[in-house]
Amino acid sequence: MPLVRIDLMEGKPVEYCRGIGDVVYQAMIEVLKAPKDDRFQVIAEHPRHSLSVDENYLGIKRTQDCVFIQITLNVGRSVEQKKSFYRAVAEELHSRLRLRSEDIFINLVEVPKENWSFGNGEAQYADK
Repeated sequence: MPLVRIDLMEGKPVEYCRGIGDVVYQAMIEVLKAPKDDRFQVIAEHPRHSLSVDENYLGIKRTQDCVFIQITLNVGRSVEQKKSFYRAVAEELHSRLRLRSEDIFINLVEVPKENWSFGNGEAQYADK
């Protein structure tokens, strides 16, 4: 059910990009209780001129290595689950890829279940 978009500056190794996707997927399963095998991710690299990152918003010192993670998912997670998810992703990305926690920007977009079609022109979750 979650659709993940990961956007970052171009030039990182394939393993780095895949590693970000792996960390996000694992945290979605463990913390947000997303179903296993429900992995839909778009990982896009961008030239430096096409991403704009404020380096000081809210007093957080970001660099041009900032990674944007946007997840569209069903409504229903608690604020505590979301906070735990942000923390889990930041800690694991830092541990595994040495990505600074200041450079991890996460946005959750919650939608009703009927807003999904996984193929065949059907709304698989609409009647559940």
